[in-house]
Amino acid sequence: MLTPELQDALLSPWFLGLIGLCIGSFLNVVIYRLPVIMQREWLGEYAEQLQNEDELREFGGLDEARSVQVAQAAKVLDESLQQLPPMSLARPASRCPHCGHVLRWHENLPLVGWLLLRGRCSSCRAGISFRYPFVELLTGLLFAGIAWNFNSQPVALLYGGFAAALVALAGIDWDTTFLPESINQPLLWAGLFLSVLGWTPVSPHDAVIGAVVGYLPLWLIYWGYKLLFNKEGMGYGDFKLLAGIGAWLGWQLVLPVALAASLVGTVVGLAMKWRGDLREGRYVPFGPFLAGGALLVLLVGPGRIITWWLHP
Repeated sequence: MLTPELQDALLSPWFLGLIGLCIGSFLNVVIYRLPVIMQREWLGEYAEQLQNEDELREFGGLDEARSVQVAQAAKVLDESLQQLPPMSLARPASRCPHCGHVLRWHENLPLVGWLLLRGRCSSCRAGISFRYPFVELLTGLLFAGIAWNFNSQPVALLYGGFAAALVALAGIDWDTTFLPESINQPLLWAGLFLSVLGWTPVSPHDAVIGAVVGYLPLWLIYWGYKLLFNKEGMGYGDFKLLAGIGAWLGWQLVLPVALAASLVGTVVGLAMKWRGDLREGRYVPFGPFLAGGALLVLLVGPGRIITWWLHP
């Protein structure tokens, strides 16, 4: 058993902030590599399916000659994918995308490594994106803020994991307009399960209703928009994400999170449109703003938000 003094030290904002910096370094890997891993898996599945000439003719409407051509092209794609070097969240080691230089241990230190390198590769001197130290610093500050809000109690660790998942989802969605199920669904079920165990301040009743309130309105908006305009206004991942947020924060905070996300998303979208960064036919992903709204509520303090929202 930990002594109260040691627990206070390990769960202090300073210590959890340092842990957050390290986790932020890992989140950079997740944000970059997870979409690549998933795309490779999807392409492999497509290539395998497209090699079935009988299905191409029966369900794809192709004649024999075209089905053979497609199957051969799919086989070439499959072989090409098999020749790619394996990739996971742990392997290969981090390296410069320009010259392939493998980062030394001190170059890979969260935030410090980027500062020591002055934002440039030590081998080819190519610039290293500012986003890497930004994600590390953001995650560190989030962990420190969560520890502060929860008075260095063990529940701060759980909400640190919640915040880390939101940062990863926000980064991936911003890059790809996709919210991976491999993070989204565990986030939802973890929020519900931990509330049942009594490990979070959200009751099972509030967590379940929060998940429903987070999911159902955006699901209705999705289908209403699709029926009216015959196109998707958001992805399925958005309302799954808000359902997960509702499970972690409770139904009382779903609307404040959604309103904050909508307001900031609208301002950012208009600014990008004005600057010409938003091309015709493209849209700003909503996931980063939902995540940002939830993190803002978490940092301000759910109790303070609920008091202000329900008893102004």
